[in-house]
Amino acid sequence: MAKMKIGGVEETVVTRSEFPLEKAREVLENETIAVLGYGVQGPGQSLNLRDNGFNVIVGQRQGSSSWDRAVSDGWVPGKTLFDIEEACERGTVLEYLLSDAGQIAVWPTVKKHLTSGKALYFSHGFGITYNDRTGIVPPEDVDVIMVAPKGSGTSLRRLFLEGKGVNSSYAVYQDATGRALERCLALGIGVGSGYLFETDFRREVYSDLTGERGTLMGAIQGIFAAQYQVLRDNGHTPSEAFNETVEELSQSLMPLISEKGMDWMYANCSTTAQRGALDWWTRFRDVTLPVFRELYESVKSGNEAAIAIGSNSRPDYRQKLNAELKAMHDSELWRAGEDVRKLRPEGN
Repeated sequence: MAKMKIGGVEETVVTRSEFPLEKAREVLENETIAVLGYGVQGPGQSLNLRDNGFNVIVGQRQGSSSWDRAVSDGWVPGKTLFDIEEACERGTVLEYLLSDAGQIAVWPTVKKHLTSGKALYFSHGFGITYNDRTGIVPPEDVDVIMVAPKGSGTSLRRLFLEGKGVNSSYAVYQDATGRALERCLALGIGVGSGYLFETDFRREVYSDLTGERGTLMGAIQGIFAAQYQVLRDNGHTPSEAFNETVEELSQSLMPLISEKGMDWMYANCSTTAQRGALDWWTRFRDVTLPVFRELYESVKSGNEAAIAIGSNSRPDYRQKLNAELKAMHDSELWRAGEDVRKLRPEGN
């Protein structure tokens, strides 16, 4: 581990050179890693661990589409694929990668098999931070750790196969064995992290819920929808409105911003674009800053957690969710996007 200045602030960062894969394998050589859940993060993390040479099994509900997906990914029922309870019994490290609602529902089963010395691993701080609502309180004689990739499970797998990695945060909540930190870092390297930066469970969930509702998904969809509507209201075609709102950003600018930064983008665009962007970005900041402050307070107070748990526990939740997702899918904005993507040159 090294202390590095990120943006002028000293942070603890772990790179692959400091904690190589060989060391990670040594740390976990006598462990059985049971990945519980095969939905969002489960496939990417389990497949990367398997490809990196770790002893991995998967726990998933039999008869589900996720079980079938695991089989198609090469997990063998009775050998490396088990129902959740048997995987919990076999595993010495339990990667708890079910959805937040799923974690609440399955917790009594998981807790029963958290015998002394095992490790309970999360990729999200939700269950522990809001344990007054989730009921997830681990026994005192197990390690409780977290590695939270800053990207989807799909991206984690894709970048791993390209020889790259998604950056991850890591945290130790409870060190019962004296090995919690090395177990945590070994798992972080094993799942394919680009580098690991230190956090705690509370900060991870506060930043994650804010990001999902903010610039990662909620805010960006709102901005896309608003700009697209203004362009369409003023007579621009769907193709023109979508290209100026989404396609140019996602296909041309975001890869450059990722590689070189927004400051580089400002310095390397036309003078007309520079002037306009410099004049307007502060206006967007000033308009949205109160919304982001309200959002963060809603996360911090537990209100967002209560909303999520409440909605997920309703019997008609999936039906209502599918209706909301269908409404977005059927909107002109994303129907235009589907058509535009078909027109991209092959390979884009």
